[in-house]
Amino acid sequence: MTDLNLILASASPARTKLLTNAGIAHSVLVSDVDEDAVTARYGLTDPHDTALLLARAKAEAVASLPEADGSLVIGCDSVFEFDGEAHGKPWEPEVARERIRRMSGHVGVLHTGHWLVDCRDTDDDDGSGATLGGVSSASVHFAKLTDEEIDAYVATGEPLQVAGSFTIDSLGGAFIEKVDGDPHAVVGLSVSMLRELLASAGVKITDLWEK
Repeated sequence: MTDLNLILASASPARTKLLTNAGIAHSVLVSDVDEDAVTARYGLTDPHDTALLLARAKAEAVASLPEADGSLVIGCDSVFEFDGEAHGKPWEPEVARERIRRMSGHVGVLHTGHWLVDCRDTDDDDGSGATLGGVSSASVHFAKLTDEEIDAYVATGEPLQVAGSFTIDSLGGAFIEKVDGDPHAVVGLSVSMLRELLASAGVKITDLWEK
């Protein structure tokens, strides 16, 4: 098999750190997908489907670039579901504060969509032409937080640009009591889901381990 190149279609430092820690060689190429425009085009969907829809849009946007020729592209997007509502990035401190107060002492579900596009040449038996995806979901149990803890967390700025207004792999991890499901999905990329998608494209994840 020829040398493999995996492109992560995401600007998320947490995702690239996760891949690096898992020993998976990759490069990063960020899409310019307008998430609001994508969801508006397809209308209202549930959080599970929204995560997959946005992951696909990001992967296909990067796969269409000349720089992606000959590579495998993985796009990801996370959507947090709480009380039947989809929560993306809050952006504003007051939005994050209100959400975290509601989530305190309760359980939500983090859906992370994955979409893989095989941009390798199908004429030389390497490329599969695959374009496929899946969603990895995990239930997140939050501790009961004080107003002081919530204010301090929001003041760090960390929850403003992450789905659901929390992280598990940084400061927010102190406020999560338990995760039912793949913890990597809560970070934003399930390595086991990536393994399954790669296998569908005829690629072993071990072939992407850093040599």
